[in-house]
Amino acid sequence: MSCTTTVGLVEDNDTMRQMLREMIDGAPGYRCVCACATAKEAFTEIPRHRPQVVLMDIHLAKDSGITCTATLTERLPEMQVIMLTVYKDIATIFQALKAGACGYILKRARQKDILDAIAEVRAGGAPMTSEIARLVVRSFQSPTNASNSEGLSLRETEILALIAEGLSNKEIGSRLGISHATVRTHLMHIFKKLHVRCRTEAAAKYFRTQAAHPVDLASKPL
Repeated sequence: MSCTTTVGLVEDNDTMRQMLREMIDGAPGYRCVCACATAKEAFTEIPRHRPQVVLMDIHLAKDSGITCTATLTERLPEMQVIMLTVYKDIATIFQALKAGACGYILKRARQKDILDAIAEVRAGGAPMTSEIARLVVRSFQSPTNASNSEGLSLRETEILALIAEGLSNKEIGSRLGISHATVRTHLMHIFKKLHVRCRTEAAAKYFRTQAAHPVDLASKPL
């Protein structure tokens, strides 16, 4: 059985698209199965090739990468999408996650970071650059945090925020000064309250709720 991860690209910049394709094909264990320049092309080629992961440009020439993501993830729910963009505003992040994206990294990220993000999303994580993760965490800490409507405690909200950073249970326990078993217990409570089955579903549901209550972080420095 092949352990190669298949990747699709949706990127309207010819140079960037070619660079990403060469990077993926040149990395052991990865193969680029389609490289699309438009959403229209993506709607044909991605269902045909069914890549496991798609790197999606957020602003395409004639369409929105967010809209493209929503359409493709509805048609191919098992496919995982990572937004690859130059933007880092919180509203756009939540729109992308609400559309079904599993991760969000900046185009200026190193090639290793992009490959690591693909591996992470395949392992069930939600990859984000540190800058993006800090924005997401800050939104969790806002007084307008929508988690209260789901009945999450402050500790549970903290743990959910750290999940958004991509931390493991052990790393979360170390960060918060609690045991691995305690983290696992909190996760069980979070899953029950949010009516989900896993970490990715919990984060996605929270992001969808948060997107309905956008937080203005423009005046807050990174």
